[in-house]
Amino acid sequence: EGPESFPPLRNEAAVRVLQGRMKGIQGHCNSCYMDAALFSLFSCTSVLDSMLFMPFPLCDRNVQGILRDEIVNPLRRNGFVRASSVMHLREQLTDKGQCSSFTNAEKDPEEFLNLIMQQILGIEPLLKLQSGGQKEQECYCYQIFMDKQEDLVVPDVQQLVERSFLSSDLKLVEIPSCFIIQMPRFGKEYKMFSKIIPSLELDITDLLLDSPRECCLCGDVATLEC
Repeated sequence: EGPESFPPLRNEAAVRVLQGRMKGIQGHCNSCYMDAALFSLFSCTSVLDSMLFMPFPLCDRNVQGILRDEIVNPLRRNGFVRASSVMHLREQLTDKGQCSSFTNAEKDPEEFLNLIMQQILGIEPLLKLQSGGQKEQECYCYQIFMDKQEDLVVPDVQQLVERSFLSSDLKLVEIPSCFIIQMPRFGKEYKMFSKIIPSLELDITDLLLDSPRECCLCGDVATLEC
């Protein structure tokens, strides 16, 4: 018999299971970067469920088991994960990684994702990006970088991704199987935006390399890009 699995929460079930006090992933010892990443990746979507079951080439089955049985399944079943379960995962990451501070320090989510996806599970990179005709780069997530935008007070994710790609002259080489986006963050002292509205769907037409697009004036297929 294989490992137990629970489907991601959808619609009314998501509200019923995840809303209220003592819901979500319990924080402890600067775990917020990991709690938020795990919640985003698994609570309401199955797009990365292969991480929980597939025997990847480098796959550490112990870490995979903790992730599946102590974090994702309780989150989907009960809407709550104890801090001790996340600490169990953090201890394993400290053992497997080259960094000794996964159990107590705040990290960048990208560092956590790279460690667990690349070094511990051996998953192929999810994104292929190209900047200004340079050689394409592969990565697991995309962090939004941008200068202060005076006209954006409460932006949505679509606006932030488009402006970030434009300012960095970036394009997606292909449609990604999963597009993990890290919002702009500037620590405790300064936040660029007090609120960001989640875009429930993301239109990546203008972000794709060599994608046919329509002219904003006549509606025909565009021949030039402004």
